[in-house]
Amino acid sequence: MAYCGFHSRLLGAFTLFCLVLSTAAFASSNPSYTQFGHSISIGPNERASDLTCFGCSIRVRGQVAGDVTAFAGSVVIEDQGQVAGDVTAFGGNIRFEQAVKVAGDVTVFGGEIRRDPRATISGDVTNMGGRAWIVPIFLAPFVILGLLIALVIWIIHRVRRPSLPPVPA
Repeated sequence: MAYCGFHSRLLGAFTLFCLVLSTAAFASSNPSYTQFGHSISIGPNERASDLTCFGCSIRVRGQVAGDVTAFAGSVVIEDQGQVAGDVTAFGGNIRFEQAVKVAGDVTVFGGEIRRDPRATISGDVTNMGGRAWIVPIFLAPFVILGLLIALVIWIIHRVRRPSLPPVPA
């Protein structure tokens, strides 16, 4: 029995080693990009894993193996660009030109989607269009925090309020 357990542990360790090695090889051939204020552009012969942009835009003409996400920026996929994951824009627009393929979902909060009829999206398309959605999304946490603070202050005042002595008859 001990002999069989040793082999199963050895096989498990070898499988884990191969998985880590293949993930590292995939990551080196398809780098991920995260930018703050500088736009990301993937050319026609380039490949990337995940693209994330804060306050900037993303332009894809090549292949993306992961997700494409822009906060306060737009996403443009053109020239037969392909995305294997999801495409998301918060406070920006998404534009798909001809022969574009997206395997995942497409989501826009506070913007709009412009899509060529020949573009293919395999997942769901969600559009919380218009800039009006940005205000409730960003204000809701502050309103909840304000109500919580008001509740705490009310409870403290209620506990600290001195009770009145009984009125003599």
